[in-house]
Amino acid sequence: MKKLILSALSLVLLASVAFAQPGNGGPDAAYVKDNYVKYEYQIPMRDGKKLFTSVYVPKDQSKTYPIMMDRTCYSVAPYGADKLKGSLGPSSLFLHDGFIFVYQDVRGRWMSEGIYEEMTPEKEVHKTNNDVDEGTDTYDTIDWLLKNIPHNNGKVGVWGISYPGFYTTTALLSRHPALVAASPQAPIADLYRDDAFHNGAFFLIANFDFYPGFTNRQDDKPTQRRGNRPNYDIKDGYKFFMEMGNMKNTNDMYYKDTIRLWNEMLDHPNYDQHWKDRNVLYHLHDIKTAVLVTGGWYDAEDLYGAVNTYKTLVKENPTTPVYFTMGPWVHGGWSRGPGDHLGDIDFGAQTGPFYREKIEFAFFSHYLKGTDTDIPKVSTFQTGVNQWKTSSVWPPKDAVEKNLYFLPGGKLSFDAPAVESAEDSFVSDPNKPVPFYANITDGMTREYMTGDQRFAERRPDVLTYQTAVLDKDVTIAGNIWANLKVSTTGTDADWVVKVIDVYPDSAKNNQWSKDTYMSGYEQMVRSESMRGKFRNGFDKPEPFVPGKVTPVNFELQDILHTFKKGHKIMVQVQSTWFPLIDRNPQVFEDIMKAKNTDFKKATHKVYTSKENPSFLKVRVIE
Repeated sequence: MKKLILSALSLVLLASVAFAQPGNGGPDAAYVKDNYVKYEYQIPMRDGKKLFTSVYVPKDQSKTYPIMMDRTCYSVAPYGADKLKGSLGPSSLFLHDGFIFVYQDVRGRWMSEGIYEEMTPEKEVHKTNNDVDEGTDTYDTIDWLLKNIPHNNGKVGVWGISYPGFYTTTALLSRHPALVAASPQAPIADLYRDDAFHNGAFFLIANFDFYPGFTNRQDDKPTQRRGNRPNYDIKDGYKFFMEMGNMKNTNDMYYKDTIRLWNEMLDHPNYDQHWKDRNVLYHLHDIKTAVLVTGGWYDAEDLYGAVNTYKTLVKENPTTPVYFTMGPWVHGGWSRGPGDHLGDIDFGAQTGPFYREKIEFAFFSHYLKGTDTDIPKVSTFQTGVNQWKTSSVWPPKDAVEKNLYFLPGGKLSFDAPAVESAEDSFVSDPNKPVPFYANITDGMTREYMTGDQRFAERRPDVLTYQTAVLDKDVTIAGNIWANLKVSTTGTDADWVVKVIDVYPDSAKNNQWSKDTYMSGYEQMVRSESMRGKFRNGFDKPEPFVPGKVTPVNFELQDILHTFKKGHKIMVQVQSTWFPLIDRNPQVFEDIMKAKNTDFKKATHKVYTSKENPSFLKVRVIE
């Protein structure tokens, strides 16, 4: 996701800049000053626009160096040839090994000319010099650098996290022969599915605070100021958004129709051409560049982008070297810090340094400098047992498809239901929605991805299904599909499914669980929402027929997790998840235009019978 959100919304903008550009302090600042010279250029594109570019060149000119480039919408600051970044490259390993580092403000942002578009639509054909996109801008930049920066070795690598991850993906579309290695990390792939709407449900809290700082006036050139988000008078995000009310109030009370990109989301709640144009996956063919796709199992923003960028590249480019790494990380977590825990959950190792040295640095060194490497094509961290697994493909070939059925009495089993008629019901009240996190927070707290779900199990508007105590380890690898049979007394409804690892009563606390008892802990492993009216297509919303049994099928995305012997597998089903997603009035309408009086209670049923089974389709490694 382009949103780089930490534990509080007040940190969002700082975080996005921090990922995009190291500051001018830090432990590597002296090394940068002593060993690199900075130059600034306005590089001309084919249509005449110029893109601001900072270039850091090693002072040692006795040899040639490959180029490492990061293209960003978050600013290449600090500006001025005498003002230096505090570090260079994806990690300090690159800095000390010697590369030419290039940072570029993308078209229409900061010091670059042109008009900015969110996730610039890519063109398959470029007939004239005015047919420009991020692919052509990358091609023109690489061409200029090779001709104008002395002592380069003719090889270019590109990397980026989040929105810069998208620009790394589009760099592949330049198809420049000198671009030999690229690493899109947590890349946005399909803006609708990644960031804005998860299966049609609007990710409210993640988007609400991002756009005021990203662009806050309704012209074609985004403002350069950041951080001018609405003033939160309280730290309770649940209370804040409940008091705000309907989505129309985001403008009536706060934005006053001044944020162009926010309004674009509100104007396009369906997967129409606006969003289809911003799906870069359609264009990932005929790629020759070696690619390392990186993501985190607990990336609350761009899990979809990493997984589907990899799957599309492998499918469409079978002879291209494509590598894939997924670790136990939040958004961008592999690039900084130890990566040894998230919230209460201990991963048992420092996964971040391992990735930075053994995978990322090894990948670029091999393709840009010709060093030996034996990087596996797929490196995935298996949570639950906390160990790295390697394979040639993802999902693993030995993963077998099975159905995990919801059964009467709140049971969960790989055996299909035998009863002819059974269902569970609950009343969903959008005016008293289920919180997405147990603690008080004003942001999309990243720890919710592994958070304890006991608070939700105790609510009457959450259905719970769980297995018996497992007599052996059960490992699920790959994507999960929810296949629900449901009905509602309303004409629309959201469906939230959470897959949970229930710890035994004998579980002991670890060094991170200071304020939580791990005995009986209900760790969320994967979760996803589905706006029911999009069950037959995100481009064609359809109302429910009240009382009619209706299939609702949707993807929960990928995991690699072992539910250990002595644990239980749990699934929770609910219809509100607030304020992570906006509230559904449970009336078929354009929710972005709903009035406060439209939000109605409805009774929902989930069917668990032989005739109408509800289940998860999973891949199990025996």
